[in-house]
Amino acid sequence: MKRSLGLLLMLSAAACALGADDDKKKDDKPALSIDKEKRTVIVPAKVAPRKIDDPNYKEIYPIEVIATFPFPRGAKAHETVVTVDVKPSDVHKAMTDMGLKPGKPAKALKEKQTGPEVRIFLEHPRGKRVPIEQFLTDKKTNKPLPKIKWLFTGSEMIKPDPNKPEVYGADQKGTLIAIFPVTAETVFQSDRPLEEEKYVKLETNDKLPKVGTAVNVVIVAPEAKK
Repeated sequence: MKRSLGLLLMLSAAACALGADDDKKKDDKPALSIDKEKRTVIVPAKVAPRKIDDPNYKEIYPIEVIATFPFPRGAKAHETVVTVDVKPSDVHKAMTDMGLKPGKPAKALKEKQTGPEVRIFLEHPRGKRVPIEQFLTDKKTNKPLPKIKWLFTGSEMIKPDPNKPEVYGADQKGTLIAIFPVTAETVFQSDRPLEEEKYVKLETNDKLPKVGTAVNVVIVAPEAKK
């Protein structure tokens, strides 16, 4: 009996240790930061590689999105500026908690994306906040991307499993911010029409920190209406 009790205590202690390790791993993962007073959402991110180490991606593709899950979870990880690990739906909720009502994403030439305007910055942990557009250049003209409007469109809901309820599309594909409406499964889209995508070939410039650098995507909501 004593041996059995001793074994049970040992197993219980081991389980607690494993649980503590799991909690530590969860705690170590960068978390979303919300400042309702300053109407700001801060998303931890890393500067993404421009070349995916996978035989299916043999070239460097033009930038189409700002932030998405890392490869291979992120459907647009080969076309992004930074990668993130937070769920896009959590960012969506943070925006609605500040009183913003999502609009509607576009996904076709004749559609127009709608939603309240927000500001989006990239912040180096030891640096200042810089509008995200300043890190992008059009390869065709060698000119920087002009200032554009960012809209809280919210994501399209999708049904990957016909036997289960709809899910938040951006959580499935990983896209948080899209420049052109190349996907409706995103939380934010710019105001640029889809037809512009074929004329503009965006690339990151030397203002962007090196690949793997920890940065923050900072999303600033407009002042609340009184």
